[in-house]
Amino acid sequence: MKLKHGDRAPEFILSDQNGKKHKLSDFKGQWVLIYFYPRDNTPGCTKEACAFRDSFKEYEKSKIKVIGISTDSVEGHEKFAKKYQLPFTLLADEDKKVVEQYDVWGMKKFMGKEHMGTIRMSFLVDPKGNIAKIYEKVKPTDHAKEVLKDLRDIGA
Repeated sequence: MKLKHGDRAPEFILSDQNGKKHKLSDFKGQWVLIYFYPRDNTPGCTKEACAFRDSFKEYEKSKIKVIGISTDSVEGHEKFAKKYQLPFTLLADEDKKVVEQYDVWGMKKFMGKEHMGTIRMSFLVDPKGNIAKIYEKVKPTDHAKEVLKDLRDIGA
């Protein structure tokens, strides 16, 4: 089922880079950006994560929770977060349940070859747990600033 603006964001329970479990409902009452990315330590994903890191003080000031989700392991996330000093939560969806719930698992092309993988997309979730915006065409270097601008426009 394709999610759309206004839909309830699907609940999940996943472990972060430190092994701590998080559920989406833990963040009820605050804005949450859930960004899905293909793999730790790849060029685009590193640029995107570092852009969120570099804008993190603005997210904190605005009380917006940033959550990155990929199908990498908890251990992989821990190394990625330490290497790039990422101050936000990275969740491990190793069994691919959440990427499938959010319909971001699909066919991708890379260097002429097709394979299944995580599609780079983000979901802005409002304080009531509904999807306020879906970002389907994400530019890794610009995305963090784009979301902050949209939140200012919304008045969040």
